[in-house]
Amino acid sequence: MGILGWIVLGLLAGAIAKAIMPGDDPGGIIVTMLIGIVGAIVGGLIASALNIGELGSFFDLGTWIIAILGALLLLGIYRMVAGNRAAT
Repeated sequence: MGILGWIVLGLLAGAIAKAIMPGDDPGGIIVTMLIGIVGAIVGGLIASALNIGELGSFFDLGTWIIAILGALLLLGIYRMVAGNRAAT
């Protein structure tokens, strides 16, 4: 999958992660999109390292699940870190 595929997959995974975890994010839509892109990559790296899957083709269901889980993971971490900074 090329770089444009990664970007599109990450953007869509970020949007789906945002729909699953609604709420007020300090960074807005731009940060959520960037988190989606990085989350897709991180999810793929974690899944490959644990030998539970890998990011293959764009239309593979496993690819989407891994990318969405990675985006959810990073979105949760971002909310914890940014939430703690806003509270102090």
